[in-house]
Amino acid sequence: MPTFFKINNLEKQSIEVPGTRSEGATGHYRHSAFVGGLVDHIREAPHVKTLYDLFETSASKHSELEFLGRRSYDPVTKTYGRYTWETYAQIRQRINEFGSGLMHINEVVLGSDQLDRWSLGIWSLGRPEWFVSEMSCNYYNNISVPLYDSLGPDAVEYVINHAEVRMVSCSANHIATLLQNSHKLPTLKAIVSMDSFTNPATLPGTANAAEVLRAWGAEKGIKIYDFYEVEALGRAFPRKHIPPKPDDVASLCYTSGTTGQPKGVMLTHRNFIAAVGTNREGMRLGPGDVTISYLPLAHIMGRLSETSASFSGCKIGYFKGDILTLMDDVAELKPTYFSAVPRLLNRLYARLVAATIDAPGLTGALARKGVEVKLANLEAGKGVDHPLWDRLIFNKVKMVLGGRVQVLLTGSAPIAKEVLNFLRVCFGCSVLEGYGSTEGLATATVTMADEYIPGHVGCPRAGCEIRLVDVPAMNYFSTDKPFPRGEIQIRGAMIFKGYYKDEKNTRETLDENGWLATGDIGFVDNRGCFTIIDRKKNIFKLAQGEYIAPEKIENTLTARCKLIMQIYVHGDSLESTLVAVVIPDPETFLPFANAVAGTQVTLADRAGYKRLIDDPKVNAAVMVELEKAGKAGKLRGFEFVKRVHLSTDMFSVENDMMTPTSKVRRPQVREYFSDKIQAMYEDIHRTTTVAKL
Repeated sequence: MPTFFKINNLEKQSIEVPGTRSEGATGHYRHSAFVGGLVDHIREAPHVKTLYDLFETSASKHSELEFLGRRSYDPVTKTYGRYTWETYAQIRQRINEFGSGLMHINEVVLGSDQLDRWSLGIWSLGRPEWFVSEMSCNYYNNISVPLYDSLGPDAVEYVINHAEVRMVSCSANHIATLLQNSHKLPTLKAIVSMDSFTNPATLPGTANAAEVLRAWGAEKGIKIYDFYEVEALGRAFPRKHIPPKPDDVASLCYTSGTTGQPKGVMLTHRNFIAAVGTNREGMRLGPGDVTISYLPLAHIMGRLSETSASFSGCKIGYFKGDILTLMDDVAELKPTYFSAVPRLLNRLYARLVAATIDAPGLTGALARKGVEVKLANLEAGKGVDHPLWDRLIFNKVKMVLGGRVQVLLTGSAPIAKEVLNFLRVCFGCSVLEGYGSTEGLATATVTMADEYIPGHVGCPRAGCEIRLVDVPAMNYFSTDKPFPRGEIQIRGAMIFKGYYKDEKNTRETLDENGWLATGDIGFVDNRGCFTIIDRKKNIFKLAQGEYIAPEKIENTLTARCKLIMQIYVHGDSLESTLVAVVIPDPETFLPFANAVAGTQVTLADRAGYKRLIDDPKVNAAVMVELEKAGKAGKLRGFEFVKRVHLSTDMFSVENDMMTPTSKVRRPQVREYFSDKIQAMYEDIHRTTTVAKL
């Protein structure tokens, strides 16, 4: 089970290092146990300096332990069975073979220079082949370039060309896309399918899919292999490892920009090792721990989680690939450690609330009392366990996550206080909230295991220090009372090397002293804990001069209004009020709207659902819920939305209104809903005029 290194004094979690203040900035805040020096390596394994060292050490130490697992699939019954596992030794052998096979293809088949470093694109959902592909780059000193599974062809084209990707290891469903666009991909020379080509043709004398793909690839000048062929080549032509150096770039991790093209974050081996070492100073997983991998591995949070687990001797089970059936995978795997994002936890929270404290009769009454008692204990610093209420209610609730989860980590976006504490008492485990970015390898702050006060993102991790820098345009200053406020800047060994081929953005983000400007606004309280309160980017002024950070408002409303699946808050300098576009969550919205309209529409009745969406009474009722959520989130008066447009047109990667990391592309959403936005403002102006008359 996970082991925590608890802070000695929760009331003083970080300390401002004396003598480090400068004009326009606070001093440097460090974790109270690491004021004398930051962690920049894995302290129990000082010889581990690269990702190659990391897995060689782990595979030797844990060789016979089960490591990577996936659920077996019966194509006849079309059902999934139990997890099947490969050991650390087996995965290490596959890395050797796959890496050797790629080197043989690169040098012998493609005729490339033996000493040349090159980039391997990786494009699929999480699976053992993803890990093998990435780690093979570390064994032969090449560069991994993860591609988001939901990236459209245009973004894939940009990343492959920008990173000069020579080969792509991908799931079979992406091969056609790559070949269709191959005329735009001059550096791409080979594609490796993670799915086997061994299935025979259905009719004698007909070509199977593999033959068709190979012939198509030959026309385009691109070699097509399946994963097992490459491994076989590696067995036939084994290569010696080419260990990387700590400052070599291990991966180009492209951030999905909300406006322009994605930026290639250069992450070195030193960055990864510093992040793993830093994370182990707060919590250590070990043999016997199990985690589920379902977050996109092109996203740094999922990547760091998997890298840390691989050093610890853990088991990593991959989900089937369908987020809608994730809980079925969780029930089968029974993880001890679970990484999550607020969007998933908010939906889980809504379901648990409906089944417990909002349930009718005795069940609801008991749940409300149990939650009340456990929340009181938590707020008093007495922990999350209770012998009576756990036995009566919450041990059953724990089974939603398999019954064994000891640690639940959330990150990537803010989560509401009430959600955080409700999950803590329901699951009876440590619920940690972390904060970080791709440029800092997802490592900046985290809450403590025994934290009892919600609403902040904890203190600096052992390997980094933080300062707050004045933002005069937004009226945030390091001299503010009662607490210093400003832009959060981070420094440590996990901070990235820079943006690939992009000196301008590198200079704007990373200063000469190594400080990473995050663009997030925060304050630090008297316990040394940091709270995110605003965003420096994506801000605008209302007509009366008030600054608005729409993402903050969207996060506040989403966390507190269970009707919302997606939301876009809009305003500009010509208007004094905000409006919103909301895509309702059908699971919660449908019963709510039926109750308001007095109907019994089902989700299958699309015409009926559309009528509910357009019903003025339903719209007015949703506005009431948004107002309640705004008050609960302590929004200021000018931050409340005054009109809402309900729609079924979800923001997605496919329609270019969302990035692969679930960030709203604001200009695209504004353009798509421009008529509706204009209509909402016209209604506000008309109502205001009538009121004056």
